[in-house]
Amino acid sequence: MRASALPWRPPAVFLTASAVVFGLDQSTKALAVIHLSSRGPVPLLGDVIRLSLVHNVGSAFGLVQVAWPLILVGGLCCVVIPALVLLRRNLPQSQAVLLAGIWGGSLGNLLDRLRTGGVTDFIDLRVWPVFNVADIAITLGCLGLAVHLVARR
Repeated sequence: MRASALPWRPPAVFLTASAVVFGLDQSTKALAVIHLSSRGPVPLLGDVIRLSLVHNVGSAFGLVQVAWPLILVGGLCCVVIPALVLLRRNLPQSQAVLLAGIWGGSLGNLLDRLRTGGVTDFIDLRVWPVFNVADIAITLGCLGLAVHLVARR
């Protein structure tokens, strides 16, 4: 059977893409801790990007500094998003992949918060707060869903 003739299975694609995001997030965070713990920022691409290890106990941009709301929101995302994928019969593949980015990233950051009390960040653009792969996946997933919703109108 040709790849294009395979039936579309949103849950399988969703779970696979989520696992890729989660695995990439957790492995890059582990590498950052191993290689950046004993040194200062490491330049990457000249002065544009550097790798800087930060343990972030707050939310993005420091908007929330109390842990329990972040754990609650992360936990809700981790329950609601897969339920949406499983319950929606005609979910487009693009939406399943975008939701997978949000879910995989949420799982990665939630695991960090539960395990260490904060999130490991290491990508430093120097003009933006330090972030990680989970943050990228969550942001791109949310932006992609917003674009999809606007385009449908």
